[in-house]
Amino acid sequence: MMRMMLAMVTGAALGAGSAYAVNVAQSAPVEQVSYTAQQAMVPERIIIGLDLSKSNPLVEDKAFAAKVAARISDRVRKLGFRSEVHIRTLGNFDASSNGFYYDTVLSIKSRPAEVAADVQKLIAGTPMLVAKGKWKAQATTNIIAFLDNVSNSIGCGGMKTTIILASDGIEDSEYAHLASSRAHLPDPDGKPFKGCAELQILGVGQGTRSPIEAVRLRKEWTGWARNAGFSRFQGLNDW
Repeated sequence: MMRMMLAMVTGAALGAGSAYAVNVAQSAPVEQVSYTAQQAMVPERIIIGLDLSKSNPLVEDKAFAAKVAARISDRVRKLGFRSEVHIRTLGNFDASSNGFYYDTVLSIKSRPAEVAADVQKLIAGTPMLVAKGKWKAQATTNIIAFLDNVSNSIGCGGMKTTIILASDGIEDSEYAHLASSRAHLPDPDGKPFKGCAELQILGVGQGTRSPIEAVRLRKEWTGWARNAGFSRFQGLNDW
C-alpha cells in the first residue's frame, strides 16, 4: 500500500513532467535478486532525507538529482525482505514545510526493485516537484534538528541502520551557519546515534564550486558523526 502511495504521489506531482524522471529510472541497470536470496538477507533500515533548502543543488539541478537518485535507489534495490525504507524532506524547522513522508517494509508485495524504482523517480524528480510548486525550496537548513527528530522517532534499534542525506551539508540554523568558513558544528548532546551503522551525505559542498569548502564541510560532519555515535561517515561531493 505504501509503495503504491509513493508511486501515485510522485506520478501525480510530476504530471506531464515525469518523463525525465521515468527515463532516468529506466536507464539504470536493475540487478535481479531471487526471492530466496532476498528472504535470506539480514533486514536493514534505510532512512533517506531530502534537503529542500535553496542552497542545495538537488532542488534545481536535474543532472545532480539524477545522480543522487541512481545511487540511493541502487542501495534500496540491494535490500532484502523485511528491510525498512523511510523518506523525509528537510529544510526549515517547522512541520508545515516538510509534510512529505514515506515508510514501508520490503516484502513480496513491496519488492526491493519496485520500491527502488519509485524512490529513484521521486528523487530524480525533485527539481520538477519544486518547479511545479508541489515542494517548496526553503530558506534555512536544519540538518541537526532533522537528525534529532530521526533519532527520536525512528532510531537505530533492532536492525542495521543507515541514514542517507541528499544535501550539500551546509547547516544554516540556530546551531551553525556553515556557509562561513569560521563556523563549526556544535558538539552533539551525548551519543544519540550510538549503534547506527552509517551517516552518508551525498552532495557535500555541492554548489560552492570550491573543493576547499567541500573538504572543510566533510571534516565538520565527520567529527560530528563520530561524536554522535555513528560507526562510519561518508561525505561525497561527487562520485
